Amino acid sequence: MSDQSTTNAPQAPDILRCAYMEIVVTDLKASREFYVDVLGLVVTEEDENAIYLRTFEEFIHHNLVLRQGPEAAVAAFGFRVRSPKDLDLAEEFYRARGCRVERKKDGFVKGIGDAVRVEDPLGFPYEFFYEIEHVERLAWHYHLYGPGALVRLDHFNQITPDVPTAVQYMEDLGFRVTEDIQDEEGTVYAAWMRRKPTVHDTAMTGGDGPRMHHIAFATHEKHNILAICDKLGALRRSDAIERGPGRHGVSNAFYLYLRDPDGHRVEIYTQDYYTGDPDNPRVTWDVHDNQRRDWWGTPVVPSWYRDGSRVLDLDGNLVPLVHRTEASELEQTIGADGFSYTRSPDEGEMPDWKKGEFKLGHSL
Repeated sequence: MSDQSTTNAPQAPDILRCAYMEIVVTDLKASREFYVDVLGLVVTEEDENAIYLRTFEEFIHHNLVLRQGPEAAVAAFGFRVRSPKDLDLAEEFYRARGCRVERKKDGFVKGIGDAVRVEDPLGFPYEFFYEIEHVERLAWHYHLYGPGALVRLDHFNQITPDVPTAVQYMEDLGFRVTEDIQDEEGTVYAAWMRRKPTVHDTAMTGGDGPRMHHIAFATHEKHNILAICDKLGALRRSDAIERGPGRHGVSNAFYLYLRDPDGHRVEIYTQDYYTGDPDNPRVTWDVHDNQRRDWWGTPVVPSWYRDGSRVLDLDGNLVPLVHRTEASELEQTIGADGFSYTRSPDEGEMPDWKKGEFKLGHSL
């Protein structure tokens, strides 16, 4: 990435929040069943090639676009900006970095007007927009709510081989780091960054990339997440559960991770914390502390570290992967160098039965 941290660098667009993701699915009917019939997202509109979905408290046209295609991937990470002039700033910001930039006055997808799409310095397809069709906010329509109602789009999570470079770029773009994971040598394994006053709008997780790790939707309470688990069990769809339910150390949020019919990862998320003050302190977690990913100390399944969705360039082609050369978080968690800890190391040895649990994880 070129050095754009000087005072002469173009001004970054004023990003409000993560707003939507466009994903390619291979079976639109199966994806509709998962996202609408099982998870309960609201259909704004649909045709034979695409479905536009939103959460119950949303007033913009969509938070998720499902588009039929030959290979599952992510076509766009969409961010809303504060004003139309911020689209001009987005063009300037990315052109100065030598990135490919496209602009469409009538938008790239239904419901959105003037928009800018870029292939960013990390290889991700980002979209910036202000103009969007408003739809009815269903926050007061409790007769439509299921027990696991998804009320907001909360965040994205991205996989990239060089997290420090990603953090510098996102800080140039106006994001602030709220939490990160490091080891004693200063290797950064992941970082959480925000524009809205929550823990994150997106996160950068270390690994082969660029790939999408997950898209996250919020519920009001943790019992809503448990209701989703019960529903999946009743429908004999519990194989969609990859990890959880549980509580993160990072973000303090209650979580559940699912895989859709194409393997795209979806997090259901609730109860993180406010971060809007200008002096909000950064929280740094030790990569060996097993509570960083699960507050209860439950081992993380290897697929959660290993798998991710490929991303597309602006021509619809898969972006080549770049391999991470630094240590992986999976290696640090259940690798041959030892076991991660739940208690602080100075609190004594881990019980034998707990060590055995991590040996079992390593055998996977």
